[in-house]
Amino acid sequence: MTAYLTYLSFLAVILGAKSASAPFIKPCKSGDNACVLASAQIAVPIMAVGIPELGIKSLDPMRFDEIKGDQAGLSLTFKDTTVTGMKGCTVDGVKHDLSKAKQSITIRCSVDLNGDYKLGGQLLVLPIRGEGKYHINIRDIVIKASNALVTVDGADGKKHWHIDNWHFTHQVKTGAVFNFDNLFNGNKILAGPVEDFVNSNWRDVMREIAPPIVHAIVARVVEAVEALYKAVPADELYIQ
Repeated sequence: MTAYLTYLSFLAVILGAKSASAPFIKPCKSGDNACVLASAQIAVPIMAVGIPELGIKSLDPMRFDEIKGDQAGLSLTFKDTTVTGMKGCTVDGVKHDLSKAKQSITIRCSVDLNGDYKLGGQLLVLPIRGEGKYHINIRDIVIKASNALVTVDGADGKKHWHIDNWHFTHQVKTGAVFNFDNLFNGNKILAGPVEDFVNSNWRDVMREIAPPIVHAIVARVVEAVEALYKAVPADELYIQ
């Protein structure tokens, strides 16, 4: 890890960053969204692998013990899920306004999810039931997240940012592919038409299945950014 931090320091010199605690961050003036966008894009792949020294857990791979959802007559449980691909996310837009104490960011990602599933109930117009392994590939999901930003006193006696009251929206732009092993206890006659329908109507299926998954992913990303803010004083993240 020492070599890794040395690399980050070298990168900081090249980019002109001034944060001593997080040298991959280039401080920007409040309202300079072009600077914030460039800095955020640089930070994405670095933060995605995790930075234990700053309390930032790995986002790629990202692991969840359990994700549950129950809506529109569909009960779903995903266990031992691994999400990969987050380090390849691109930042499409970002706004950081200290005067209004608000932040917003739009990211575009293509991710894979693998784990164990249990589904039961009605998926759109079809009954569905199954339990086994699953794989979902999501291409170009655009997530827009915004939050209020407050300033708090850190344990180091300095001012730190704190994320408050966040929310998000999402939309899949390109497509999604679903693979659920052992639908209807492996009955291919029943499973075949459902599998075809699910993948032919991926956009509608994503609206039914995705919300708890996307919420869990966004919550983990917010947790990582909050860890960054807790570790790094605010005056190292922006230029007054």
